[in-house]
Amino acid sequence: MKQLFSIVLVIVLAISLPSCNRKKLQEVVEVPLPTATEKMTIGHPDDVNAEDGQFDIVKLPYEYTALAPSIDALTMEMHFSKHYLTYTNNLNKVVAEDPNLVDLSIEDILTKLDLNNAELRNNAGGYYNHGFFWESMTPKGGGTPKDSIAITIDRDFGSFEAFKTQFIIAAEKQFGSGWAWLVVDKSGKLQVTGTPNQDNPLMLKQIISGKPLLALDVWEHAYYLGYQYKRKKYIEAFFDVINWKKVSERYEEAIAKK
Repeated sequence: MKQLFSIVLVIVLAISLPSCNRKKLQEVVEVPLPTATEKMTIGHPDDVNAEDGQFDIVKLPYEYTALAPSIDALTMEMHFSKHYLTYTNNLNKVVAEDPNLVDLSIEDILTKLDLNNAELRNNAGGYYNHGFFWESMTPKGGGTPKDSIAITIDRDFGSFEAFKTQFIIAAEKQFGSGWAWLVVDKSGKLQVTGTPNQDNPLMLKQIISGKPLLALDVWEHAYYLGYQYKRKKYIEAFFDVINWKKVSERYEEAIAKK
């Protein structure tokens, strides 16, 4: 009965509206959707180049579309060609104005920088963190790690699932913009941590310091187009594209230097 009443009410209202209003209503309903030719075109990562300077961008080792559906192509393009490129160009400008930074590696800059130097801190962190993030992912990645990194994860977290849970919590609870990390500390133990803004575990005065092995960007620009406010879904999807081979290589390199 309620459904019938609703239908009758709609018909009555439509008839009672002045003809000009009925015409406006019809025009709104009949607005066509965008055609395929009007959709945004995705570019190519190889076309992105930094301005001349001490640091060049870390080339994206896959297409913008390669990580879908975990990370959509438009997000990847905007993140790589806009946000990351801006950090790179800004870092080169800062470095060019300070002779003490010439010829230093990005790792040396990060471990020695004055945290009160916000311009250098933010741009050096943004440059390093993003380049590290790109290489932390790969098409058809995910699954569980193998070799020594798998053994060490079990040793230090109890199991892979326990590590995954801890990493997801660290990423999810990061207030505002920031990052989640898997690091190996000075004692050789694996730990999960988070950092705000563009900080990372190489910098001074971090809650947990160490050599980064895996990074996840939880700034909104890294996921909002695809996930809106659902940060946890983005974090969980990240586990489908993790480049465990690269993580293992980073771990072996870190241990070899101890």
